[in-house]
Amino acid sequence: MGEDAPLFLGIEIGGTKLQLAVGPADGSEPRALRRHRVVPDRGAEGIRQQVLETARELLARYPVRAVGVGFGGPVDMRRGETVTSHQIAGWDRFPLRSWLQEQFALPAAVANDCDTAALAESRWGAGRNAQSMFYTTVGSGIGGGLVLGGRLYHGCGNAAAEIGHLRPGPQARESHQTVESLASGWGLTRQARQQLAQAEENPSLPLWRLCQGEPNRLDAQMVFRAAAEGDPVARQVVQQATRTLGWALAQVITLLAPEVVVLGGGVVQAPEELFFGPVVEEVGRYVFPPLAGSYRIEKAALGQQVVLYGALALAQTAIASCG
Repeated sequence: MGEDAPLFLGIEIGGTKLQLAVGPADGSEPRALRRHRVVPDRGAEGIRQQVLETARELLARYPVRAVGVGFGGPVDMRRGETVTSHQIAGWDRFPLRSWLQEQFALPAAVANDCDTAALAESRWGAGRNAQSMFYTTVGSGIGGGLVLGGRLYHGCGNAAAEIGHLRPGPQARESHQTVESLASGWGLTRQARQQLAQAEENPSLPLWRLCQGEPNRLDAQMVFRAAAEGDPVARQVVQQATRTLGWALAQVITLLAPEVVVLGGGVVQAPEELFFGPVVEEVGRYVFPPLAGSYRIEKAALGQQVVLYGALALAQTAIASCG
């Protein structure tokens, strides 16, 4: 698209960050980008005020035609409502789409942030030109998005493709026993903290050294660093995470047979030999054998702005839905 391409406003609302961008829905660099940190104590209302102030400034400068939002939590696609946020209070059943339309007098569309990222990766990233793509983001949590024929699959409207909430086997009978609880950055950190707290203190082991003898100081980066240095606890935790995620992805491939599986999120940036490579191996171990070689697994390509790119594309669909 050229300089005269229609412009849209894309918004990413997360638990720790807020991003707004103006640009065309073609995967090119945004014309304008604004980043803010979320203040949790101000709740959802504080975020909405940040959105209003920044969006009004951008709308005064650019002829925006519609708004798209990638929201960090489950979204009711049919109603355009946020179902809840697991990080910020005040988002339960909030009519975000209607609120945006009323505030800015523009068409608006709202989706879960992982779905929005999936849309972007399918159009301009690692899933480009594929007719079917499954996307998962592995960060503090684990989300999923499915794109078929260039369109997001929404299921019944509240949630679809949520791989992080699969139960890893019939022995996982409780709702908290999920893929996310074992394979996300938060999950593997929690596992390492628990195991270290139960073990005898050993300052010679990398995990003990990195957390200075205080397990609650551990984070995912420390766990991967310790695993790279040969720490047995860290290696066991990381191995459990890669096996669990590989198993889950194999179930997705077995059921849906996508052309491409794309992995994004901060945990995927760990050393390849510790995470991405082992996950690919575990997928091969668990997938339905006749599907071997029918899919490819790629790292996400669009970086930190992936949700914004998807939000801009989502905004374009808001115009189409308005006729």
